[in-house]
Amino acid sequence: MADEVTLEVFAKDIANGSKEARLALAQQLKDAGFWTGKINGDFNVNYYNALVKLDGAYKSQAALNKLVGSTKPVTRYDVLKSSKQESAAAAGPTTTRQTYVTSPTQTAKILETVAKDLLGRSLTAAEKAKYQKLINAEQKRQPSVNVSGKGFSNTTGGVDEQQFITEKIAGTAEAKTNQASDAYAILMQELGGLR
Repeated sequence: MADEVTLEVFAKDIANGSKEARLALAQQLKDAGFWTGKINGDFNVNYYNALVKLDGAYKSQAALNKLVGSTKPVTRYDVLKSSKQESAAAAGPTTTRQTYVTSPTQTAKILETVAKDLLGRSLTAAEKAKYQKLINAEQKRQPSVNVSGKGFSNTTGGVDEQQFITEKIAGTAEAKTNQASDAYAILMQELGGLR
């Protein structure tokens, strides 16, 4: 600690530096958790308070080094760098929300399959547009959420397009009638028809 300048000298050197250099250091102080509030390149009481916090951490590290017998010299910039790394590591997982909206081409394949299964026919262009609009609205309402951190990633939410379309088409009167007709036809086939 003897080689490092006093806080007053350190602060005066920063105050006499360029505004751009002060702004860059202010960002580093904020990233390390020493600065609270909005940063700027002006040397004011907020700036000085951040330097005082850095100096306290520096003095603690220097005392610890002395206690454990470390001969490695430590500077305020060393403490700032390690504090930034610790602050970044402690920030925890990040969460992103992504809205995935399928294109008409992607949805058309699913619509065709589901419509043939449930209705026994292809959909008209107007019906395809209607279901495309419904599924895109649902995708916007239920975006997928990704939470990730060091060594893990988990995605939840989102819309299962095939299930959504199946539920919508299966709820129509035409699909219910078609299913009833299919059930009747199967029953008659199993019974050998009417005699």
